[in-house]
Amino acid sequence: MHIHILGICGTFMGGLAALAREAGHKVTGCDTAVYPPMSEQLRSLGIELIEGFGADQLALQPDIFVVGNVVSRAHLADGRAKFPLMEAILDAGMPYTSGPQWLAEHVLQGRHVIAVAGTHGKTTTTAMIAWILECNGLQPGFLVGGVPLNFGVSARLGGKSKQFSDGPLLGNEVRSEPKLALPGGSAVREATSVGACFVIEADEYDTAFFDKRSKFVYYRPRTVVLNNLEFDHADIFDNLEAIERQFHHLVRTVPASGRVLVNGLEESLSRVLHMGCWSEVRSFGAAVSDFSAVGGPDAFDVLYQGHAVTQMKWALTGVHNQMNALAAIAAAEHVGVSPVAAAKALQTFENVKRRMELRGTVGYQGGSIAVFDDFAHHPTAIRTTIDGLRRKVGPGARILAVFEPRSNTMKLGTMKAQLPWSLEGADLAFCHGGALGWDAREALAGMGAKVEVADSIDALVGQVLRQARAGDQILCMSNGGFGGIHLKLLQALERA
Repeated sequence: MHIHILGICGTFMGGLAALAREAGHKVTGCDTAVYPPMSEQLRSLGIELIEGFGADQLALQPDIFVVGNVVSRAHLADGRAKFPLMEAILDAGMPYTSGPQWLAEHVLQGRHVIAVAGTHGKTTTTAMIAWILECNGLQPGFLVGGVPLNFGVSARLGGKSKQFSDGPLLGNEVRSEPKLALPGGSAVREATSVGACFVIEADEYDTAFFDKRSKFVYYRPRTVVLNNLEFDHADIFDNLEAIERQFHHLVRTVPASGRVLVNGLEESLSRVLHMGCWSEVRSFGAAVSDFSAVGGPDAFDVLYQGHAVTQMKWALTGVHNQMNALAAIAAAEHVGVSPVAAAKALQTFENVKRRMELRGTVGYQGGSIAVFDDFAHHPTAIRTTIDGLRRKVGPGARILAVFEPRSNTMKLGTMKAQLPWSLEGADLAFCHGGALGWDAREALAGMGAKVEVADSIDALVGQVLRQARAGDQILCMSNGGFGGIHLKLLQALERA
């Protein structure tokens, strides 16, 4: 079929476009404010991108329009529709659906879906699980809200259906490993005939303007990871309780033969499970959890029910990534991959683009300065990202945190009071305060001379340049393109 995707450059919709193209469909799409990495992926796939949401796109006459949740029935100040194409689709009675519904009906049916939900770490954990399964011969399909460096694409259909045995399904490089007998039970689940694995980032954000349920209710997972749960998305949720209810809707879709993997440190997730759970539950993270860790986040023992079963030593930093790894190991174990094999795969995991991604290093004042890019935008994510970099570079190097409160929640100012706490680990902080509904200078005033605020990207670059010195680590954080600040900083430092 020919599908035309509205909002095709979002990470989810862009991944869906890649899956549809791989499945043999003709794919076109439209969007505004295109930025990498999704724009680069779509162009590499030869998918035609149309700028804007003009009603003239109705002439494409696709079999169906797939509508992203960026689209609304909003009108501009002069009365014109903000998304005239959507109005034209409705007026003409053309067929349309949401991205999650199209995915569920055309890709996920018959698969063993492994869904990763949580306020933080969804993208990284999803990529970890996909890589573990890939290294162990399962050829998983996946849709990740970013581009895993090990794969180079954000989505793929994966291998054909297969029968899972009662032994570990190992790749060639680990096939000599013996089956791991875990205390309290087998390392793998009993044999069952299900489709090939598909690993998906399970977002709690709403599905579309015509369907306000969370995206993840469409995925019907057999294995679900509940990574963590904090208040977020203040533009659509009134409070944490409302998000907990949506998470429980996800739990309701897991079959009795499925598994719910829950962060044992999160009270909010305990409340979710107390609403009712009809599946096997395994926990991770806490000392008394089924899966836990002993040691620092870069090198640690993995414990199952208190017994050490394998070791992890890898390149990633931060306690948050240690937790992500435990979740990934537990999820992979449910489909037959032993923790030994999972840990071995994670030692070669290269993370995801825009997750502590080094964008460049430049010589400066007789030394060098490194510029990193990260997707962090929630205060907790900002704090853990800075902590991860601090563990990587040590106490001697200065960290300059450059951030943009760009998410809908941050623009509303709902979490502005948490920003000073989130930035405590940085030596200096620089905030892009333009286009906010609140005063960033006032919100950050308690940080004193440790923070500067600018209303434009160029002014922000200038502030950083005046403070930078050899040996600094500049960490840029935003869930958008951030006006190309990474390249602008590197170029300005080279010229200085």
